[in-house]
Formats: sequence, C-alpha cells, structure tokens
Amino acid sequence: MLSEKSTGEKAYFILINLVRISLVVSIVLGVFNLEWFIVFVSGMVFILTFLPGAFEKRYKINLPIEFAILTVLFIYASLFLGEAHCFYTRFFWWDILLHFGSAVALGFVGFTILYVMNKSTKIELGPAVLCVFAFCFAMTIGVLWEIFEFAMDQIFLLNMQKSGLVDTMWDLIANTAGALLTSLSGYLYLKGNEDFIFSRLMKEFKEKNRRFFRRKTINQI
Repeated sequence: MLSEKSTGEKAYFILINLVRISLVVSIVLGVFNLEWFIVFVSGMVFILTFLPGAFEKRYKINLPIEFAILTVLFIYASLFLGEAHCFYTRFFWWDILLHFGSAVALGFVGFTILYVMNKSTKIELGPAVLCVFAFCFAMTIGVLWEIFEFAMDQIFLLNMQKSGLVDTMWDLIANTAGALLTSLSGYLYLKGNEDFIFSRLMKEFKEKNRRFFRRKTINQI
C-alpha cells in the first residue's frame, strides 16, 4: 500500500476492521450457542481477511486498493454470508452474483499477468492474445472450482452444488459472462479507451508497481 493514507486506503482500513469485528462477534456467539460450523467458518474467514496484505508482502506487489476491498468483500460474502448464514439458499441470485464477480476479478488477474510479461520482456503479444488469455484464465479456474464442488459433494456428502447440474450450469454461465466482460474491457483499454473502471485499476497498478514495467531481455528473466 502507499505510505500516505489515501481516501481509498482509509475506506479499506475501516471496512476490514468492521468485517473483522463482525467475525469476532460471530465466533463468540457461535461458541456461546454451540454452533461450531459458524465458529469454524467465521474463524477461517477472519484469517483470510489478511490474505491481500500477506500477498502484497510475500510477492512485493502493491494491489489496487479497489481490488483489495473487493477481495475481502468476496471472501466475506461467499464464505461467511453464503455458507455460514445460508445466503446461497435464501437468495437464488447470490451464488450467480459471486461467480460473476469472481470471474471478473480473475480475468483482471490473468490479463495483468500477461500484460506485465508483455511490457517487461521482449515478448510482443497483440491485444487479442492478452484478452483471450484473460478469458481462458478466469474460465479455467471457474471450471476447476466446479470440479472441486462436485468432488466435495461426492466424497464428503456435502451440498455445495445445491441443485446439481442446474447449479453448475448457471455458475459456468455466470463465469463466462464475467470473464467475457473483463476481456472486452481489457481489449478496450489496450485500444486507448479510458472510460472503464478497468483502465483506472490498471493505471493504479502500474503506478504502484513501476519495477514490473522496466523492459528486460528474455535472458535476464
């Protein structure tokens, strides 16, 4: 993160602490009411809220503050609200929304990985290649997650797939839509369009990680 606190960083600080306080309260109430599943999920989510910061420290990468906020919100919404508090069954659209959002985020990650390689080495890739890679990156992880859900249901008799094939297909459709949106946004960004949120995220990422954009030869990598 930046040394000087920006408005976004202050918002992140407030959000992350509110989320953690709610999780601690959930853990305490879960212990008091002997709801061990909620205790387990709340504890796991509490640990995962440190993920963006740990990732930045481990790989010396400064994430766009909006991306860090969305990561924490996704973890909170999918595990704590979705699993522990049954939002997946309360709201039919909850799972679809999260799959769509995760595909958008993963598409951004895939695009950024190849974009950095394209800028920091002698590898020259056209906009179409970067965007197709971003789409495939997001879709591949989405498919692997569906396989994971199927395996958990078969091995441990869970109910992660909810309505089975119907749930899986809607998840994949949401993944496809999210991945496609990011890919198209990436293509417009590479063509000089500055009107999308995507371009602002990329601009922030480049400003915070200038060392990734010093072009090197392939032998130096």
